[in-house]
Amino acid sequence: MAESNFTQMPAAGTLSHRPLWRAAALVAAVLLASQAQAQQPQQPPPEGRIVVTGTGSVRVPPDVAHIRSGATTRAKTVREASDANAKLMTAVMAALAQSGIASADIQTSRFSVQPVYAPAPPGAEQKLSGYSVSNQVDVTVRQIANLGDILDRLAAAGATDIGNIGFLVSEPGKALDQAREAAVNDARHKAELYARASGASLGRVLSITEDGGSAQPVPLARAAVATVPIATGEDTLQVRITVGYEIVR
Repeated sequence: MAESNFTQMPAAGTLSHRPLWRAAALVAAVLLASQAQAQQPQQPPPEGRIVVTGTGSVRVPPDVAHIRSGATTRAKTVREASDANAKLMTAVMAALAQSGIASADIQTSRFSVQPVYAPAPPGAEQKLSGYSVSNQVDVTVRQIANLGDILDRLAAAGATDIGNIGFLVSEPGKALDQAREAAVNDARHKAELYARASGASLGRVLSITEDGGSAQPVPLARAAVATVPIATGEDTLQVRITVGYEIVR
């Protein structure tokens, strides 16, 4: 039998349906993407704002004093220097106790033993001549009116080191609150000035950040003579804030 040249054709409609399904799927995907995008919340445009810093300060008299005192002794041996130092520090601690200073307000801040070398000409090897022992205590004086008398007692007791005097406010809370109010007023004054100059109005407060309040001790020079009158002066408590305001057009 002769071979047939007839080629079987695909069933009717098989090729024509594939492009329609692909087009329908593409349209569905586009519609889903559009719906998802429409459902997402739209980000509001950035709002105009003015950000300024404000400072407020209050001057108050200090009611607490911090002092450092102690003794430094030298001798040929560590034992001799330590014994001499212990004798002086016993007298110093007794003077503080007699002045009404509580033991909780006395803290050792430094104790050291160091070699002492005799001066030597250039190029020559230094020779050990003895040892130095130093004992220092930090003292909190809560009866600030007695500070001058306390310094007198320390000098009379044989303290070789008296100084690093600083004054502080023990409870700065109320004074700092006054400084905070002043800082807010200062910030608003600046913001209103900027708003007026730019032809806008000041709106609500958007943010307030406090950078910190400070009550730094007022240092004095080292007391060379204990009978010199002590002037406490005043401490300055300061607060600095950063405030953001809304701009209303």
